[in-house]
Amino acid sequence: MEWPWHKLKRLEGLEEQVAQQQRVITELKAENERLRQLLEEAQRASKRQAAPFSRRKPKAHPLQPGRKAGSRYGTPCRRPIPEEMDQTLEAVLPECCPCGGPIRETRIEWQYQTEVPPPRVERTGFRVHVGECQQCGRRVQGRHARQTSDAVGAAASQLGPRAIALATQLNKQMGLSYGKTAVVLQELFGLSVSRGGLSQALEKVAKKAEPTYEKLIEQVRSSASVTPDETGWKVGGKLWWMWAFSTAEVTVYSIQPGRGFEQAAAILGAAYAGFLVRDGWIIYPRFVGAVHQSCLNHLLRRCKEMREMVPTGAAQFPCQVQEILQAALELRNRRDQDQISAHGLAVARGRLEIQMDDLLDKSYRSPLNRRLAKHLRREREALFPFLYCSGLEATNYRAEQAIRPMVVTRKVWGGNRTPRGAHTQSVLGSVLQTCRQQKQPPIPVLQQLLCLPEPIALDLTHLHGPPPST
Repeated sequence: MEWPWHKLKRLEGLEEQVAQQQRVITELKAENERLRQLLEEAQRASKRQAAPFSRRKPKAHPLQPGRKAGSRYGTPCRRPIPEEMDQTLEAVLPECCPCGGPIRETRIEWQYQTEVPPPRVERTGFRVHVGECQQCGRRVQGRHARQTSDAVGAAASQLGPRAIALATQLNKQMGLSYGKTAVVLQELFGLSVSRGGLSQALEKVAKKAEPTYEKLIEQVRSSASVTPDETGWKVGGKLWWMWAFSTAEVTVYSIQPGRGFEQAAAILGAAYAGFLVRDGWIIYPRFVGAVHQSCLNHLLRRCKEMREMVPTGAAQFPCQVQEILQAALELRNRRDQDQISAHGLAVARGRLEIQMDDLLDKSYRSPLNRRLAKHLRREREALFPFLYCSGLEATNYRAEQAIRPMVVTRKVWGGNRTPRGAHTQSVLGSVLQTCRQQKQPPIPVLQQLLCLPEPIALDLTHLHGPPPST
């Protein structure tokens, strides 16, 4: 007996639904297993000790350490022979050979050492001449170019400018705490100083550097391209934020209690109209006068992580986004190497933009895909400006590199105890990082700031003259 055709059709539909449900169950089981493994790894990572650990498994066949033979040796390098020598010492032959036989000298070979001289503390006394104005009766005193202040009496004994500059570099750039900085000065130079004394000395440097810090902010605001970034910072045990605004010439840090537009505009200026190369943080588009370039490295990293998290079918969208962004970077490289004409660049750029628009016009079922598509729609105008403007960076690596020294400092001693200490950290960190960008040694700059009678703004991009002679 044959079944009615409508019952057969309904049965086929039910079988198809069952098969579809089975496929969904299989995908969910695989996803559940993958998430379970990730959860176990996260739980193990939370119980790791503070000692360094490997992020990945060791390679099965790692390369041998050390120099490689043949063409893989690398660029040969050796310490150059000193042009001048302070002394010459004789390494004379022994009276006899270890076997007991006589020795006849055949030649003389040279060996060279470049050594650090034994450090010592230099103690200087200033005979400060004090007088009185015969017209108004005001007290007037002299000042030497190497003095850092006019204090006398109970505050007459002070640290010198080079010692304070070295302590500033050790604490604010190298990340040593006040206690460890005091130990370094004591062990190397025999200079005894307390942690409180160092704190007051560094605050004094920051006050002298305040006009220079304001000038750095002006240079950032007038720069054609700025790369901002931010990271968490503790002040008095509470969460603040450390902002970094970096250009090709200068860097400005600012530790503030918030992560909003007001804090960013306090340094960059709300009306900034240059190129803003930034990540996808939501406050940056509020700089409406700027030309925005979104960091493609952040997007590529996000696509890579999504490919590992979403099911196989849903991973197609992040794969397509990744391909378009990588093609854009390759097109940028061809343009910079003069391998493509202006017309060819415009055609290829237009194709990439059309491909991205087609992807963003679609709707997606996966929540992660919907979230990524929403973010890309918001960032659409900031994805490809680097293909229109030669020399514009496509990543915010400059700000991330500028943040790194401050992150090391944060890992060592956590942050600052007071807002005043946070401001000192911002000012001195900006001066030190800018000197590093300018390839200028920071200690002479800090000495120059300390020895100024009144704080003035130094142009760190065009340093004027040497520090006071010692």
